[in-house]
Amino acid sequence: MLSSQCFSGERARSSLGGCIIFGAMSYTDEHVALCALNKIFGYHPALALSLLEKADSPLELFDGSYANIPADGNGSPLETLLPQLVPAQLEWGRRELERVQAGGFRLLTILDEDYPEPLRELPDRPMCLYLNGSSSPTEIFGLRPMVGIVGTRDLSPYGREWDRKLVQTLAAAAVQPCIVSGMAFGADGIAHQTALECGLPTVGVMATGIDQIYPWQHEKLAVEIVRTPGCGLITDYPLGTAPVTLNFIRRNRIIAGLCSAVIVVESKSKGGSLMTAKYAVGYSRDLYALPGRIDDVRSAGCNSLISCNMAQIIASVDELPGLLGLGGRVRGAGGSWSTGWTEARLRQHLEKEFGVGTPAVTVGMGIRQNRGATADDLAAFTGLPISAVLEGIGLLEIKGIITTDLLRRCALAPAFA
Repeated sequence: MLSSQCFSGERARSSLGGCIIFGAMSYTDEHVALCALNKIFGYHPALALSLLEKADSPLELFDGSYANIPADGNGSPLETLLPQLVPAQLEWGRRELERVQAGGFRLLTILDEDYPEPLRELPDRPMCLYLNGSSSPTEIFGLRPMVGIVGTRDLSPYGREWDRKLVQTLAAAAVQPCIVSGMAFGADGIAHQTALECGLPTVGVMATGIDQIYPWQHEKLAVEIVRTPGCGLITDYPLGTAPVTLNFIRRNRIIAGLCSAVIVVESKSKGGSLMTAKYAVGYSRDLYALPGRIDDVRSAGCNSLISCNMAQIIASVDELPGLLGLGGRVRGAGGSWSTGWTEARLRQHLEKEFGVGTPAVTVGMGIRQNRGATADDLAAFTGLPISAVLEGIGLLEIKGIITTDLLRRCALAPAFA
C-alpha cells in the first residue's frame, strides 16, 4: 500500500489549447484510491459506492482483503471486479494522476468540496470527474443553474433553427444558465456553439478520456470551451479512453444529473437523447421536448415523450425561461435572441440584393415559408421552373442567406432566421 502523502502539480498546461489551469493542485492517497476505483468500477459505480460505505477510507479497499471475498457465483459484476482490489491498482492510480497533472487537467472526486453538488444525490454518481477548463470547478458548476440540451446527430433544418433559438432565448433570461450537452454532432454541437456566441457558459460531457476529442471535427469547439471562462469539458473516463457505443449511453447520466432541466430538441424513436430523457425523469429533473411533425422520424422521440407525459411540451419559446425558473425574458439581453428578420424585412433585403421579382427573391421567400424544402418542393410551391429554382438556391447559398444539408433541404441561415 502507498504511504500517506500528497503530491501536486504547479500551473500545468493543458494539451488541449495550452490553457493554464487554476494554480496548484494537490492530491492525496485517497484521491489515488478513488481514481483506481473509478477505473475498476466505472461501469458499475453504484457497487463501488456501496463498498465505500463499508470502509473507513477508500485506501482500505485496496489492502487485499476484498480480493479474497468469495463471490456468490451467479455471474454478478462482483465476480470479476472484487479480485481487482489489490495494492497494484494504486500504482496505476498514481501514474494516472501524474498524467492528469502533466496534461493540465484536474481530477475531482466525491470527497472534494468542489465536486458538483447536483451529482452527489445520484445513486450511480461518478466517483471521479476529469475536468479541463480555465476556471475553477466552483466557477463552472456552482454559480448558475444548468440546463441540458440534447438531440439527434441528424438534426433537421427545423431542429437546427430551434436549437439555436432555444439557447438564444435562455441567454436573454433574467437568470442566465449554463448550457450542458454531449459534444456530439447535431444538437449538441449547435447548443454549445450558440451558447458561446451568446455569452453563456457551456459544459461538454465527453464519452472519451479528457485527452481525446470526439468527433475530431469538434476540436476547435473544444478548444474554445476550454479557453472560455466559466466553461469546461468533463468526463468520468480515464485518460486515453476511446469512443465506444456503451460509453455514450453511460455518459448521458452525467448530462441529466448535472442539470435542473433537460430539453430534447429532436430525437428519433430510439437514441441517446431518449436515454438522457429517461435519466432525467429518474433523477426527478424537469424534462421538456420540442414538438415536431408527426411524419418526421426525427421528431418521433420528442412527440412520444410529450404524448406519454414524460416531457412537458415547449409550445412557446417566450415562456421557456419562466418554465425553467429563470425569470422572464429580458429583451436585448444575451445579445441575439431575436434577429428581427420579419417577412417584410427579409423580402426587402432580398430585393435589394437580387432585384425585384427575381427567382432568388421568390425562392428565398419560399424557403422562409417551407423550412427544409427541396428544389422540387420549391418548384411546386412557387410555380417556377426547376432551373430557375436551382439558380435561386445557388445565389442564396453564395450570399450565405440559406444553408442546405446533405439531402439538399433548404433553410434560412441562422443569421436570417
